[in-house]
Amino acid sequence: MVISVQMADSRSVSTGVTLQVNICYPTPENSTKLAILLHPWSWLGGNMDDPTLKVLTRLLQQKNYYVIRYNSRGVGKSSGWPSLTGKPEGDDLKALVQEFLAEKPEIDSLTVIGYSHGSLIASLHPVLNPKVKTSHILLSYPISPRGLLTMFHTGMYTSALSDILSNPDASLLLIYGDTDEFTSKSKYDEWVDTLRRTDGLKAKFDVVRVMDANHFWQSHSARIALQQAVDSWIS
Repeated sequence: MVISVQMADSRSVSTGVTLQVNICYPTPENSTKLAILLHPWSWLGGNMDDPTLKVLTRLLQQKNYYVIRYNSRGVGKSSGWPSLTGKPEGDDLKALVQEFLAEKPEIDSLTVIGYSHGSLIASLHPVLNPKVKTSHILLSYPISPRGLLTMFHTGMYTSALSDILSNPDASLLLIYGDTDEFTSKSKYDEWVDTLRRTDGLKAKFDVVRVMDANHFWQSHSARIALQQAVDSWIS
């Protein structure tokens, strides 16, 4: 049985902000796996205590991961101001990961999990091959409102996904509900087809569509299906 200790903390990172973090340390600290979770859009109240992220945190704790959740800039006790494009938040993510990897050089597996707007930011994190195997899980990726959420910097996010999909060392899992309030099932299916046709597609690329799940994963059945999808993929 894996015992995990949660610690609330703040981390000053090289981008100049101090981030409020919650880190789950496995006991004993013999893990080589790190997962970092990114919350929904701060402009609509998203923060690291999002219930869906907590569901995934519990699963990852059971799987002996170091698990980091954090408030993005301007949220809770994190310093700075939220951006409109997401680029500074992407830089904060990279800096936080590098700081933790420097503390725990034994880590050889990184899973970056983003939910809703957090999935946009997660996609900006590069694949750290070959030393650290890097995987991305993008949950409820907001493809329809992406332009509005990023001040129409959609090209940056399209390019980031293309870079992941073209990397033979990458692994990418998309999970979405077929009753998402912001992106229709047909729009998701069309987008997935486009991603599968990415020139030079070399990554491990999987997609899970969950029946009767909405954007917020509120129902018990949706959350069970979400846990099963993530558990199966990381195992």
